[in-house]
Amino acid sequence: MKGTVIALGEVQGKRAAALIRDGQLDDLLVDALDDAPAAPGAIYRAKGGRSLKGMGGALLDLPNGEQAYLRGNKGLKPGAPMLVQVTHIAEDGKAVPVTTRLLFKSKYAIVTPDAPGLNISRQIKEDDALIRLHDLAEDGMEGADESLGLILRSACEGASDADVADDIAAMRGLAEAVLADVNGAPELLVDGPDAHEAAWRDWADADLFDDSEAAFDNHGVHELIDAALDSRVLLKGAGSAFIEPTRAFVSVDVNTGGDFSPAAGLKANIALARDLPRQLRLRGLAGQIILDLAPMAKKDRRQFEQSLKAAFKPEGQDVVLAGWTPLGNFEIQKKRVRTPISDILSPEVL
Repeated sequence: MKGTVIALGEVQGKRAAALIRDGQLDDLLVDALDDAPAAPGAIYRAKGGRSLKGMGGALLDLPNGEQAYLRGNKGLKPGAPMLVQVTHIAEDGKAVPVTTRLLFKSKYAIVTPDAPGLNISRQIKEDDALIRLHDLAEDGMEGADESLGLILRSACEGASDADVADDIAAMRGLAEAVLADVNGAPELLVDGPDAHEAAWRDWADADLFDDSEAAFDNHGVHELIDAALDSRVLLKGAGSAFIEPTRAFVSVDVNTGGDFSPAAGLKANIALARDLPRQLRLRGLAGQIILDLAPMAKKDRRQFEQSLKAAFKPEGQDVVLAGWTPLGNFEIQKKRVRTPISDILSPEVL
């Protein structure tokens, strides 16, 4: 099927959302296990803990005996309550990474404490739309504390005035309620979004939105998941790759397959580069990623790097293309914003 489909359903009793583009699974969200750390975006009232001078940060106390790591410890008072937000997924055995710079984010509006001002997405360029949204922003933030700012997201462009205004009011109300609740014992104040909420909030509108009970069956999502999460990935052309997470890093091994032409290695590597962001998204993989590429001449490295940079451009600052190792591997660092799917679903689904 041509076009995009968003399907909401369940996998192994967990909420899940699938984004299908031209018949291919483009993104997949699955709720983490019940005992998993809070998802990025969750807001806690934490308690100031032990300063880690050598690391330039501090450990904070969270509910249920958990700990958070805050980069930077300037002005931190041990035992004092403070509001923090989870920035990304914690590695096994490590403290939850948090920040004191809170964001209250929804589909259309982001309220930004301690970052005043009214801002509209740069992707919106039409003058009438900018004027309309600026008026909505001014009305929605009228009378708010001067420390609160507002960002209107690109999704506002095709939305009704009522939907945008309601979203601004909801995020402003949530921000004001949380900011007034700083005193007390450690507590989870705002949970991170589940799979259905995150899909509604962050995915662009699709040609078809299916939230019926049979949504995953209607669009063959279970079969798409099985195919997409196989460790062996067929690349465009004759090449293939194996994507396998280890405890230390994610290994990506590229092979030319049955192509024995002089340019076989370059073609397989570029095919991998173009599909790698999607493959990592589907699997929820991040951290250190090491590419063991197919053999190619050093003069072709620049072309490969350009393809990789273009593919990861939409990821923004969440991805760092670190470069080549002495052994000829290529290293990538990707922010952990999801729990790996292999940690959520049991093997029979994978």
